[in-house]
Order: sequence, then structure tokens, then C-alpha cells
Amino acid sequence: MASRAGPRAAGTDGSDFQHRERVASHYQMSVALKSEIRKLNIAHALIWLLMATQVMVSQLSLVSHKVVASPYQWEYPYLLSIVPLVFSFLALPRNNISYLVISMISAGLFCVAPLIYGSMEMFPVAQQLYRHGKAYRFIFGFPAVTVMYLVIVIAVQVHAWQIYYSKKLLDQWFTGTQEKKKK
Repeated sequence: MASRAGPRAAGTDGSDFQHRERVASHYQMSVALKSEIRKLNIAHALIWLLMATQVMVSQLSLVSHKVVASPYQWEYPYLLSIVPLVFSFLALPRNNISYLVISMISAGLFCVAPLIYGSMEMFPVAQQLYRHGKAYRFIFGFPAVTVMYLVIVIAVQVHAWQIYYSKKLLDQWFTGTQEKKKK
């Protein structure tokens, strides 16, 4: 027994920790995966915020179209990627399997699909830029197609890791559920 003021309990030398309970590995893994998913959710929120800002600035004509280009078509459906983000944030605190599954499915639909479409939509513009050096849309002086491809590359990685870690987290939750049912 430990005490703040008194000596160590008689008969212990500190080596009697072997018999103590340990946290089950699936709980440890669950905490680690939740932490990673939260970090990715924050990155996703930042990407979404940048995208929403560009669309709003362009639609409300707050600055010249020479400073911030008008959005590509794929950017509008990508704004729906806030849906999987909300479900993911809701799923984590209470280990809600249904919300996490909805988050994973909607991530494919509202995150990855618009990014794939966007890369195909911008490909001819990128070809024209790199073959002929001509760009017609700019974001703060940089060719818009280059900036948006950079955003796509980062976003694809964020969403792929989100889906991967969410799947691993689901597996951990199911492992814990199956172990409880066996007892």
C-alpha cells in the first residue's frame, strides 16, 4: 500500500507488479486509433474550411477573380464532406459503431468521389498549363490548377488514412464486443 507520508508497506520491494491487471490491448489500440482519427479530422476540417472560404469569397465577389479564381465544379460537392466529418466526431466519444460506419461510407461518397472527379475535370487544364505554359485561373498569383491539385493530393491522403484508421477502429470495437459475448 502506498502512502504519502509513511514508509512503503512491509514486505514489498517494488517487484510485485506482475500480478496486477493490465488494460486489454483492444482498449489501448482503440485509444490510439481515436487519437489518430481526431488528428485527421482536424486536417480534414482545415481543408474543408479552405475550400469553403474559396467558394464563399468567389461567390460573394469579395475579391477580384484575378486574386481568387472561381471554383471548379467538383468543389461544390466536396463541401458536403462536412457530413462524414460530423459523424466521425460524433462516433468517437461513445464508440458509436453506426455513426462510424456512416462516416466511412459518406467519406467515400462525399470526400473521395469529388476528388477523383476533380482530378479528371482539371486534367486538361493541367495539360495545357504544363505543355504551353498558359493558365487562365489564379489563386494569389499561382495557377489555380496547380494549387487545387496540391489540395487534392493532400486531401486524398487525409481521407484514405481516415477510412483506414476508421476500419481498424471498427475491427477493434468488434473484437472487444466479441470478447465480452464469450464471457
